[in-house]
Amino acid sequence: MENLVFSLNSTMPLFLIMLLGYLLHQKGFLEDSFVASANKFVFKIALPVQLFRDLATTDIYANFDGKYVLFCFVSTLISILVIWFLARHLLKDKNIVGEFVQACYRSSAAILGAAFIQNIYGTSGMSGLMILGSVPLYNIFAVLILTIESPSADAQSGMGEKIKASIKGIFTNPILIGIALGFVYSLLRLPMPTIASKTLSSLSSLTSPLALLAIGAGFKGKAALGYLKPTAVATVIKLLVLPAVFLPLAVQFGFRDEKLVALLVMLGSISTPSGYVMAKQMGHEGVLSGSVCVTTTFFSALTLTFWVWLAHGMGYIV
Repeated sequence: MENLVFSLNSTMPLFLIMLLGYLLHQKGFLEDSFVASANKFVFKIALPVQLFRDLATTDIYANFDGKYVLFCFVSTLISILVIWFLARHLLKDKNIVGEFVQACYRSSAAILGAAFIQNIYGTSGMSGLMILGSVPLYNIFAVLILTIESPSADAQSGMGEKIKASIKGIFTNPILIGIALGFVYSLLRLPMPTIASKTLSSLSSLTSPLALLAIGAGFKGKAALGYLKPTAVATVIKLLVLPAVFLPLAVQFGFRDEKLVALLVMLGSISTPSGYVMAKQMGHEGVLSGSVCVTTTFFSALTLTFWVWLAHGMGYIV
């Protein structure tokens, strides 16, 4: 019961903010122009600032564990490539391949990770290493996949043109720029002035509520009904399949406690709200992304509780 309450406290506020956004939009308080502006602000300002701050304030030298970062990197890479391969061959509606793949693999590592770990252990040091090993890949492949699989792309454009657009997108993506700058800042061990720290903290705090409000306000209930099956499949992959595949491997590699919890967040937490934002910004409909974010947020309270209970019962999390 304690684990259930903890997981509910971690995930249900996110679901309630999305619900609030939906209700406010239905009442005409939040207009479509707000959704578009909020998505743009989160994508180009708030989320890059948050990721920069998370990495810039992490002491990489003190906490670095190459084996752990490599495991995060490899497991993320395998997940992305396998899901993308299967989606391209099994999904009948090719217009949703990009959104489906991103919704399946891309976790709320930066938004939920630190809070979840800190609630259990009182510190979130491992979240920085998990972010370092996974979030750059999340965003590089998000740009690549959403560009190549974009339904708005010119049907006559060749794969070469799409790859060029993907490479350009990777180097100009605000989120990836924020990650790169934060990593360099941490490596150089530069001090963070108080004024800068408080300013960045204030901007970072806008990321989650704005993204969640935009998801709720932009949620198209009737349109989402057309994506019930892919939404259900993506939710099962995100919350159950990926943890079931990679957590036993993590245990075999000797990862325990805080490191294992960080991996659980990486593998089995909610599909990140920023995935919806990026999909919308890159020419996709966004309905499937929003639907999966809603369903994974709702059900993750139960699935995260189950994984924590199982790992704790087996002595891997204390």
